[in-house]
Amino acid sequence: MAVLDGDAATPAARLRGWDSVEFWVGNARAMAGFLCGSFGFGVTAYAGPETGVEDRSSYLLEQGDIRLVVTAGLSPESEIWTHVRQHGDGAHDLAFVVDDTEETYEAALARGARPAREPYELTDDRGTLRLAAVATYGETKHTFVDRRDYHGHYCPGYATTGLPPDPVGPPIGLDRIDHVVGNVEEGRLDEWVSFYEDVMGFSQLRHFDESQIATEYSALRSTVVWNGHDVVMPLNEPAPGLRQSQIQEYLDTYRGPGVQHLAFRTDDVIQAISGLRARGVRFLEANDEYFADVRERLGFLDLPWDELSRLGILVDHEPDGYLLQLFTEPVSDRPTVFIEIIERGGATGFGEGNFKALFESIEREQARRGNL
Repeated sequence: MAVLDGDAATPAARLRGWDSVEFWVGNARAMAGFLCGSFGFGVTAYAGPETGVEDRSSYLLEQGDIRLVVTAGLSPESEIWTHVRQHGDGAHDLAFVVDDTEETYEAALARGARPAREPYELTDDRGTLRLAAVATYGETKHTFVDRRDYHGHYCPGYATTGLPPDPVGPPIGLDRIDHVVGNVEEGRLDEWVSFYEDVMGFSQLRHFDESQIATEYSALRSTVVWNGHDVVMPLNEPAPGLRQSQIQEYLDTYRGPGVQHLAFRTDDVIQAISGLRARGVRFLEANDEYFADVRERLGFLDLPWDELSRLGILVDHEPDGYLLQLFTEPVSDRPTVFIEIIERGGATGFGEGNFKALFESIEREQARRGNL
């Protein structure tokens, strides 16, 4: 069960926003180099044996307000090695900034959360960082981070000198985390939506079923939950179809529930996608019919249509405005986690008008892998 018996009368503590996303990987140096060289992140801190951290190697990557941590274990007995053997590279920790770690943790437990790590402190000459963690879907966890009494760059144990050079090339312009998507098993979507509502104090933002997210071969269901501010987390489950859905392929390949993709917001998607393509990033490609159709439907929008088509950027429109988005191929060897680049021109949705084109492009990749 996702949620234990809890006290709904206990107020859910407020999350101030995203702190970081930590990936557990097989080779932290290689993954950090890939994310810097391909996506324009910079390494701003490092932890490992050289800084007194003996069991792991971690690189802090930053761009705009986005903070990623890439961590590899240094021993076969490491829990990180065990995790990577099972799941491959993946996002393990979705961390939030809070005002009071212990209060947030105790409130979550009182409302039914499973503990992942009890409150603890890390201290150096720049102050004290207070942390605690609860479990969510699969082996993913949420760490609560109280930074009020810590004045260092990121975390005790991290050094900010002797780092790799900044990436070569013009800035990509990724500004912040727009949303993070999780995949869960068929039949458990409602359970995990309830977890975020009842335990974390989130509310539902949108819901899509197989009548809205389907192709000729496969379908899925999705519910978007959020904290009412800037933490937005869609959750997906597979739905029955003629063939294996992309969500089921993920669950089979990752060997359980986990983070499917991270969406990074930009204020200039043409600059971002141009830069990413120039750096060799590979994207899921819509077919030519998509661009002819979308331009016919949405040509009234004052957009640089020729550039959008040339770069393969998807376009959607809703009453509040438009959005522009594109999705990478998986960023590691297993076809699991990938990245979305998104620009919002007032729209608050998730590209519903692009669902069919996106999923058909994913299915073409599944067919190439023999998994459709």
